[in-house]
Amino acid sequence: MIKKDLALQLAPRVIDLVRARSMKAGEPLREQTFAQALGVSRSPIRRVFALLAEWDLAIQEPNRGYFLKQGAGQIQEAAVPCASDPFEDFYLRVVDDILGGEIPAHFFEAQLLRRYEVPRGQLLKVLNRLASEAMVERKPGQGWGLKDFVHNTQAHIQSYRFRMAIEPAALLEPGYQVNHAAFAQARQQQQALIDGEIQTLSRAQLFQVGAQFHEMIVQCSGNVFFIDAIRHQNQLRRFMGYKANIDRTRLKAQCQEHIHLLDLIESDRREEAAQFLWRHLDQVGRLKTDQRATPEDSQI
Repeated sequence: MIKKDLALQLAPRVIDLVRARSMKAGEPLREQTFAQALGVSRSPIRRVFALLAEWDLAIQEPNRGYFLKQGAGQIQEAAVPCASDPFEDFYLRVVDDILGGEIPAHFFEAQLLRRYEVPRGQLLKVLNRLASEAMVERKPGQGWGLKDFVHNTQAHIQSYRFRMAIEPAALLEPGYQVNHAAFAQARQQQQALIDGEIQTLSRAQLFQVGAQFHEMIVQCSGNVFFIDAIRHQNQLRRFMGYKANIDRTRLKAQCQEHIHLLDLIESDRREEAAQFLWRHLDQVGRLKTDQRATPEDSQI
């Protein structure tokens, strides 16, 4: 029963990823891909796939694994009998309290146990998830502490400045190779957003699409240090996203810029693409932090 409960809790997050990636009916569901994205082992993901098959959202083929039976746009909330995830609800409650200043910069588990009145194991799961997302850190013998950037607006600005240095530079790597299949999928995802998904996807789903887009661009550089850096930034961005109010009216223009960036890269205009990406990150960063980056010019 415990194993099935875990699968039920993970199922909505798997569905979120399916939607964020605009997966089509017939696409394979790969255990390792979803396990890595959700930070769990492959076993619970395999049980989620079995649940999806029970709900007629996936099909299992002998010796081949599971395949999506319904496309991302066809999956209805009513088809997933686990829309509410108590663990996720509790996690979001803790995040809201952190951002609202209700939890001090340095705290002990006992304080939160009194505050939330939950089992210690449940609290530790949330704290460990926050630690994996670089939001908090354990201080041996001294409780837990919030990372410095959590309430530091300047750190948020610096995060975008770091991305402005790393991501355009990745485009100029001599070993940069376009992954045409990944580019085609990214183009499809961005167009789907423009065509209406901007208004229907959740904040978490919108973040997932954006994070995957930028990580895919950097991955093509083949530079493991750039790739590791962008993944770490995505962890920070996930948390910062909770603080920012999403202005969906501006997302359409950002998606159009993403498609233009793909056009530049695929036409081998990588220096122009690097400059365009720098300006894109500068603009988005200023919108989200209400601060203007002030380089000497906009060149790479």
